[in-house]
Amino acid sequence: METEVAAGAPGPLVESQVIDGFRLDERVHQGGMANLWRVTQQGGDASGNGALPLIMKVPRIKGGDDPATIVGFEVEQMILPALSGPHVPKFVARGDFTRQPYIVMERIAGESVRARFDAAPIAIDEVAAIGAKVATALHDLHRQHVVHLDVKPSNIMFRESGEAVLVDFGLSRHDHLPDLLEEEFELPMGTGPYMSPEQVQFIRNDPRSDLFALGVMLYHLTTGVRPFGAPSSVRGLRQRLYRDPEPPRSLRPDCPPWLQEIVLRCLEVQPDKRHQSAAQLAFDLQHPEQVVLTRRAERRTRSGALRVMQRWFAAMGAEPKAPPAGATELSERCPIVLAAIDVAAAAPGLLDALRSSVQSVMQTQPGARLACLAVMKTNRIGMDELLDADGRSRHVNLLVQLKHWARPVVQSLALRKEEHDARVTFHVIEAPDPATAIVDYARRNGVDHIVMGARSSSTLRRYLGSVSAQVVAQSDCTVTVVRAPGPSA
Repeated sequence: METEVAAGAPGPLVESQVIDGFRLDERVHQGGMANLWRVTQQGGDASGNGALPLIMKVPRIKGGDDPATIVGFEVEQMILPALSGPHVPKFVARGDFTRQPYIVMERIAGESVRARFDAAPIAIDEVAAIGAKVATALHDLHRQHVVHLDVKPSNIMFRESGEAVLVDFGLSRHDHLPDLLEEEFELPMGTGPYMSPEQVQFIRNDPRSDLFALGVMLYHLTTGVRPFGAPSSVRGLRQRLYRDPEPPRSLRPDCPPWLQEIVLRCLEVQPDKRHQSAAQLAFDLQHPEQVVLTRRAERRTRSGALRVMQRWFAAMGAEPKAPPAGATELSERCPIVLAAIDVAAAAPGLLDALRSSVQSVMQTQPGARLACLAVMKTNRIGMDELLDADGRSRHVNLLVQLKHWARPVVQSLALRKEEHDARVTFHVIEAPDPATAIVDYARRNGVDHIVMGARSSSTLRRYLGSVSAQVVAQSDCTVTVVRAPGPSA
């Protein structure tokens, strides 16, 4: 039997109670900060939410003595309605504290990543796959002006379709909304094991803080232990400013060097030494063969006492530095640029024009990463010729041609040796449909800008639809189409 109860009525919530048109069906979780109820919207079909499974989040107010709970809930009520896309739950409704505070949102049918942590250490391939999905979700969040600041296993869900979904925005910061937590509290905000060094130093607007937290998760999934334990005091939290973790390979010998390189880079004390965007981190996790190995990859022991003491003195005297830009701006300053080059068939004039365009893009965006891509067209049905007339691999030939094409671009960037492989990578993929392959590659790797050529403007090509036209029509990112000067080849 359904009972309509006044929204502000005293007493605990009960099953079948109706609040603002939402019937409480079942309490599915009771946490320290909030309760979660599975709810049904009365007349949901008319509102457009009839087929959407819903959950209501209700804060636990403990006698008015828990202001962090109240403020954090207000923060989530502000931020969640401003978000969209597959990596966040859809916002439906909210109630304020003058009556009954709540948030109604889409209920994610899949499981949280917490279950995999209970099974850690897990397979290396699975560590990389989980990390790439979470990094992709973070990149989407950062592009919407938000730093999550509480990335941890219980706050990451997976849709049945596979995408990672970020939940619980009570500690988050939106570039364009008031930061109530910073305004009202003077202690670091976060979950101890996952807090970044800059959060410990009261910096809340750096998206690279989320990459540190993801690094903690990757470390735990790889080794079965947390890199910094579970500190419960500010003094314990500050140890990560000067004490580095045990290298993963010393705890798990089969951890590959590329994964240790990624994990320890995420856990760097200085944000400038981490990946500069979540998209770049996702890219590395999906392309381990492209990861540039440094001394991090071979480290087997923690730093000695002298080095720790030096870091301690540096941390004592150092003033925390906020990033010069917010979440969106920092992410946009470190884009992934995809140069899709038909090195085997394009005319020299077009290849030169493409090179010039890519060079201009890279020089105007010093933090950009360049991925050079060639598509080797294959048959949909039947056998493909994998060797050329001289018996050489077509795949390898394309890779060599791609690197030869890019050499002047790389030289123009005047990269240091250690930067070269980190900023410029080369990829040859085999596919029957080049346009679809380019679009899928761009989406999968968080590409921000595609630069490609158009070989012809003939009537037949316009009628059939050129590769470049299809990419422009289907891509989610910026696409620059370059034509050769003068008559087309």
